[in-house]
Amino acid sequence: MIKAVYPGSFDPVTFGHLDIIKRAAKVVDELIIGVLVNKNKTPLFSMEERLSLLKEVTKEFQNVKVMAFEGLTVEFARQNGAKLIIRGLRAVTDFEYEMQLAQINHSVEDEIDTMFFTTSLEYAFLSSTLVKEVAYYGSDTKKYVPEAVAEALRRKFPVKKECSYIEEKEEA
Repeated sequence: MIKAVYPGSFDPVTFGHLDIIKRAAKVVDELIIGVLVNKNKTPLFSMEERLSLLKEVTKEFQNVKVMAFEGLTVEFARQNGAKLIIRGLRAVTDFEYEMQLAQINHSVEDEIDTMFFTTSLEYAFLSSTLVKEVAYYGSDTKKYVPEAVAEALRRKFPVKKECSYIEEKEEA
């Protein structure tokens, strides 16, 4: 049985994440989506909200489980009996960082490998950060996230922000 972990902050989960989840779920027997507590980030959605949204948008997959974790991804994988860590690559710029992660993880636990999935072209530009910015300014996010996530973003940002101009001050 092949068990894998797909870690991330998923703040929020996007169609790019779901693309990786769908494809990885076809390759492994069990896929654990590990929602990371990242002390270096201030998430928009609470851990409970992220877990709930991920469970909602992945409920069609019988072999997908959603769990929260804190600490090293490789330790989380080991604790759950996973032999693979799934990572998504959007662009060449992701590759160097992801390669370093894969190498350090393998050096910590040589029984666990990393499998990369390149994001489908229609999602290559997509990131949670960009989706949050689009939502913040009141634009529709349904092209980028599932309906449940779009609704959650509308609740976080209920008022459309108007574009404003900042006048230059004349120098004396």
